[in-house]
Amino acid sequence: MKLHTTTDAVLVLEDGTVFRGKSLGKIGTTGGEVCFNTGMTGYQEIFTDPSYYGQIVITTVSHVGNYGVQPEEVESSNIQIKGLVCKEFSHHFSRKTAEGSLQEYFEKAGVVGICEIDTRELVRYVRDKGAMNAIISSETTDVEELKKQLAAVPSMAGLELSSKVSTASQYDLPVSEPKFKVAVLDLGVKRNILNNLTVRGCECRVFPYGTTFEEMEAWGPDGYFISNGPGDPAVTTEAVRSVEQILSVEKPMFGICMGHQILAQANGIPTYKMHNGHRGLNHPVKNLITGRSEVTSQNHGFAVDAEAVKNNPNVEITHINLNDNTIEGIRIKNKPAFSVQYHPESSPGPHDSEYLFDLFVEMLEKEKKS
Repeated sequence: MKLHTTTDAVLVLEDGTVFRGKSLGKIGTTGGEVCFNTGMTGYQEIFTDPSYYGQIVITTVSHVGNYGVQPEEVESSNIQIKGLVCKEFSHHFSRKTAEGSLQEYFEKAGVVGICEIDTRELVRYVRDKGAMNAIISSETTDVEELKKQLAAVPSMAGLELSSKVSTASQYDLPVSEPKFKVAVLDLGVKRNILNNLTVRGCECRVFPYGTTFEEMEAWGPDGYFISNGPGDPAVTTEAVRSVEQILSVEKPMFGICMGHQILAQANGIPTYKMHNGHRGLNHPVKNLITGRSEVTSQNHGFAVDAEAVKNNPNVEITHINLNDNTIEGIRIKNKPAFSVQYHPESSPGPHDSEYLFDLFVEMLEKEKKS
């Protein structure tokens, strides 16, 4: 069993608050927006979720790394987070099916992190003060120098990041018995979202960020899927233009997370940066159509304007968050288009919301019969 040595590490928040701990992952320095995830498991899925690109993640669970890593639990081809903050970091793992330790995984990917700090104190502080940038370093503990470097880290507000994580070129996901053709606009799509489409007989062609509607429509899709992704949806304008055109041809469309925000913007509804985002596997959402509640997996720092939704005669609210009444789902009246802010693909997270993929398939079936 390989032994690992740690060094002193420091976390500096944008407002000058300092936390001191020990190093994990690569020895180095990293900066980004700090956020916290309330999930108790599924760390590998979290770290590889493209929606976390540019962010330092604080885990609220006490132990991270104890079950190692394996290829089946990734949501993209790379680790997407900028850094990790946790209480106890395990350099060794006990799961027999794991292919390696999280420490080795981070070293290979060049991820810098800090552990052995009071994450309860830190999460309460960030929760009260709101989202802010931070910097982690295990190569220097000079706080004044780190403050200078932190000043150069861009704010998440106004930052377009989908083009950084989207596929570089289009690719196909064929199925043995295709029922429908679905064009996927990749703003940072997770693998299990694609799995949920293909297992339902949807032959998918995944298109890069910036692909025009005309290019996607030339493939002859039966419907469209607009994916999750990182950054500020207000500046993801190319995707908004494509969604506006998709709505004009009235083909079935389903959006998740960033896709939800883009659908809202295509209908004149603005988005805003939240005081703190929703990130975890335990967020309660009420389906206003069925009256039932769902425990959901979430990861977003922006939301759609609730008053603008309520005042839009063409948009119906379908889901709300039971913690803060933010908008969790909408559908467009008289058009086959809907979206949700949360992650029904359940990776990681509960399976309460997988029915949404079935609703999309039902729309595709109805469209094909008409």
